[in-house]
Amino acid sequence: MIPLLLVATAAILLLMGRSAICPCGRIALWHGAVQSDQNSQQLSDWYSLSHIVHGLLFYGITRLALRRWPWTARLVVAVAIEAGWEILENSPLIIDRYRSVTMAWGYTGDSGLNSISDIAMMMLGFAIARRLPWWASAGLVVILELVALAAIRDNLTLNLLMLIAPVDAIRIWQAG
Repeated sequence: MIPLLLVATAAILLLMGRSAICPCGRIALWHGAVQSDQNSQQLSDWYSLSHIVHGLLFYGITRLALRRWPWTARLVVAVAIEAGWEILENSPLIIDRYRSVTMAWGYTGDSGLNSISDIAMMMLGFAIARRLPWWASAGLVVILELVALAAIRDNLTLNLLMLIAPVDAIRIWQAG
C-alpha cells in the first residue's frame, strides 16, 4: 500500500506541474542554504527535520487514536496523511501563503524528489518513535525543533504558527 501511495503522490505532483528533480538539473543528498533556489528541491534540507518530527508525532497520535491497529496499518495512515500534506503544500494556495507570511519569500514549492524524500523522513521518524519510549520521542521532538531553530530560525512549530496566525515580530526575527 505504501509504494502505491508514493507512486500516486509523485504522479499527482507531476500532474500539478511540479518538477521531478531540482530545476538546476542535479541531485544532491543535502542542501543547507534556506534562502536559495535549491531549498526544498534536493533529497534533504533543514526542513527534513520537520518531517522526522511529523513521523514522531504521527506515531504517538496513531498509537493513541488507533490503539488496536497494528503499527503497519498506522504507518499507512501516517503516510497517507503526509502524502496529502505534500500535495496540499505544493498547491498554489499554500505556496502563496508561505510566500506572503513566512520566511520562505522565494518559495516555489518542492520538487517531486524532495516531496517523496519528505515522506521517507516522516517514515523514519515513525520508525524511530516505534523503538523509543514515549519520553525519548518527546525529547527528540524538542531537540530537532531546537536544532532547526538555531540553524535556520525556523522549525515545524514556527512554520505552523506563521501559516495559521502570522506574527510580524517572528517574521522580522526570522529575516535576521
